[in-house]
Amino acid sequence: MSIGAVSRDQSAPHVPVLLAEVLAALDPQPQGRYLDGTFGAGGYTRAILDAAEGIGVVAIDRDPLALQAGQELVKAYAGRLQLVEGCFGDLAAIAQAHDAAPLDGIVLDIGVSSMQIDTPERGFSFRFDGPLDMRMAQSGQTAADLVNHLPEGELADLIYRYGEERKSRLVAKAIVAARRDARIETTLRLAEIIASVVYHKPDDIHPATRTFQALRIAVNDELGELERALEAADSVLAEGGKLVVVTFHSLEDRIVKQFMADKAGRTALPSRHAPALDRQAPRYHAVTRKPVVAGDSEIFRNPRARSAKLRAIAKLGAHGARVQSWDA
Repeated sequence: MSIGAVSRDQSAPHVPVLLAEVLAALDPQPQGRYLDGTFGAGGYTRAILDAAEGIGVVAIDRDPLALQAGQELVKAYAGRLQLVEGCFGDLAAIAQAHDAAPLDGIVLDIGVSSMQIDTPERGFSFRFDGPLDMRMAQSGQTAADLVNHLPEGELADLIYRYGEERKSRLVAKAIVAARRDARIETTLRLAEIIASVVYHKPDDIHPATRTFQALRIAVNDELGELERALEAADSVLAEGGKLVVVTFHSLEDRIVKQFMADKAGRTALPSRHAPALDRQAPRYHAVTRKPVVAGDSEIFRNPRARSAKLRAIAKLGAHGARVQSWDA
């Protein structure tokens, strides 16, 4: 997601991206059991709980501040919401520990939350100065640790792999040169270093955007966490249960697209000249035939939605029975 995409107005309520589309794909049913793997400000969770009678939700977040803020929602839904500290890669174990499995649906909104971006001391954004942190769980190594200690080659590879920054070697070289003079401690200092070597046109994204994305992904192991969450979801979804995932950049979307294609048996067939491969029968079908994106009106209200893509699949029922597909 673009780091500069969200308004700084912290008094404005957090608006979850593609909310109507998420609900349409998830189709919450009365008495159903659902899991929100990325609670954040609770937007999806609240909407799921309000969608039908008797719904129960287990919501997960690794951010202690999100958990603290969510306690009012726990009280408001007396007994129907369990808010759990943890990583969504562990969602299967969490669902089982809280007597929620098998689940009728799982929703994941991948990436950093608006609240984290808009809090300078969390260090996710270069729009205002703050410590170079970026830890969602507020524990473990920080972005500053990576920037100040990784060898130049490893730093360049990280920036290229997770930020898709074509000037990654130039950026890494500039960072290493700068840290010889003084440790790089703040978001603005790092952004200045990057901007000094990466040319950009006035209408382009800020030159530090891709490097900041790469550092955030590395600090929080976001792609590894996503892969673990997808496999975990497969193990705890009930027949007919739906997995709905919203992503914000190509690295995430590529993982989700491939996973869902594999589960729905839509991976391309091998060439007739290639060795025969064992192909398992599909265990899911596509709920969304193509990625669902935000409309112009939502993008106008919430610029964060511009890069969002929603994909969803449903586990086949007994004897391969399908639930209804849906497209925006």
